[in-house]
Amino acid sequence: MKSFVFRGFALGLVLLLAGCQSVPQRANLPVDDLVSAFRQLDQSLFSGDLSSAEAQLLTLQKSAAGDTRLEYYQRQLTDVYLQQGQQALQAGDLDNATKALSRARSLMPQAPALTTGLDGAIAQARATELAAAEQQRQADALAAARVEAERLEQEEQLRLAAQRKLAEIQAAQQRIAATAKAAVAAAPATPRARLIDPAAASSVISLPMLDNQDNERLRSLLDAVAADVVTFRCAVRIEVRQAKDFPWVASLLNARIKRLDPNFTASISHVLKPAQVPQLVLRPTR
Repeated sequence: MKSFVFRGFALGLVLLLAGCQSVPQRANLPVDDLVSAFRQLDQSLFSGDLSSAEAQLLTLQKSAAGDTRLEYYQRQLTDVYLQQGQQALQAGDLDNATKALSRARSLMPQAPALTTGLDGAIAQARATELAAAEQQRQADALAAARVEAERLEQEEQLRLAAQRKLAEIQAAQQRIAATAKAAVAAAPATPRARLIDPAAASSVISLPMLDNQDNERLRSLLDAVAADVVTFRCAVRIEVRQAKDFPWVASLLNARIKRLDPNFTASISHVLKPAQVPQLVLRPTR
């Protein structure tokens, strides 16, 4: 009985060894190019290299058209672009948000609902940005207008101040001119001498017509003498050849002096000088 069992066990072991020896060894098979491409796409997505992932997806869409995995990766890449767009939108970077949205749309044009939320958010942000820019523009324009108004007001104030100053100067000049004119009008006119030199101590006026008995010329000459006597308050000395000529000349001169100034009494004296041509000596007292 024991020998039978032993023989059966041995036979089974031999058959098992034989069977093992008849099984062929598994060979090292090459990896499928499509599998490698999808692995590379996975790696690009994992590392965030979206441009490489998009290019790899495009290549796979051409070489493996109809592969069900393409839609999955297409959606994955779209989602990543949408996430980038959301992040850019939250950071206020509307340009990059718009670019990310554009890439997402190009990847899933058949599913516009995927990008609607981000599209609306960007549009709202754009509208808010434009409204803020317009508000700022209006504020800047208002500030500029206020500054310009203040500048014009300052210029107007300066112009008015200059006008007031000019009016004050002109008024002062007019007052000075009026004062000067009044002073000139009030000041006595500078007396003018007709025969004598007012600056000299005395002046001599010859009377040759007295020797010739030319009374007409004598009277004419005494008119001028009387004017100088009254104007310069002259003392008169009559120098004649004969004593009889003194009253005659004195009478003619006094008559003319009284016509000019009845209140003035001239100081008249006489000297006889027979050898000398008759003359008058006038000595101003002022």
